[in-house]
Amino acid sequence: MTDAREIDRIVGAALDEDAPWGDLTSEVLIPATATATAVLMAREAGVLSGIEVFAAAFRLVDPAVVVEQLAGDGEPFEAGAVLARVSGPARGILRAERVGLNLVQRMSGIATLTARYVAETAGTGARIVDTRKTTPGLRSLERQSVRDGGGRNHRRSLSDAVMAKDNHLAVLTAGGHDLATALRAARERMPHTAHLEVEVDRLDQVEAVLAGGADTVMLDNFTPDGLRAGVALIAGRAIVEASGGVTLETVHEIAATGVDVISVGALTHSVRSLDLGLDVAVAT
Repeated sequence: MTDAREIDRIVGAALDEDAPWGDLTSEVLIPATATATAVLMAREAGVLSGIEVFAAAFRLVDPAVVVEQLAGDGEPFEAGAVLARVSGPARGILRAERVGLNLVQRMSGIATLTARYVAETAGTGARIVDTRKTTPGLRSLERQSVRDGGGRNHRRSLSDAVMAKDNHLAVLTAGGHDLATALRAARERMPHTAHLEVEVDRLDQVEAVLAGGADTVMLDNFTPDGLRAGVALIAGRAIVEASGGVTLETVHEIAATGVDVISVGALTHSVRSLDLGLDVAVAT
């Protein structure tokens, strides 16, 4: 689960964005003494992610609001399932509902899609991982959602690993640098705990990348036949990652080629939020 302080930081910023000077509608329409109840209900089947984030929205608005969590992150559910119950001061519930609902819907959408990708690769040994194609400001939550769906996380940020992609290699080769030599020099400058990954788009690049000391070789936009050839060529000398153009329709065939890791940007950059509803009943 995401660290509680990180959750509060992200949710707090979202609440400030949504009600920078308070909830004017509730303040003029709803008595300060009014109480309310609400249920978080699934309108379609999926995998839950973000229930603690949902609860944090209400807690940060008004600690008197009580959120009873009826399901946990990573749990599958069917349409019609009640995932949480909310009760307490009506103004607090009404102010927090949209932020809480937006976040749990998006996070559950990511977890649900990730679970589908993981299911397609069952029995192959390939890991489904995310990418840095996340919503700015929401990376911690979206990475959690991938884990809740049974996937794994790639590097969190540019600071976490050395990952030489096509643009890096284009700059190196344009300057006349030998790829293997440049990579070995990079390894000398890296912390001893850091990981070196290099992207290739042709098989004839692989030997130079391995000679440079790559820990992972990313085969970018290879056909299934190309991936099989890459796996055979690398022959256990590095982790093999497949990337580019991965869909639910193609991921099983990609996994069957013997690659170790499949990175899927679609898990976060084009996911559909899950249809969850929050029905509120206000009592004066």
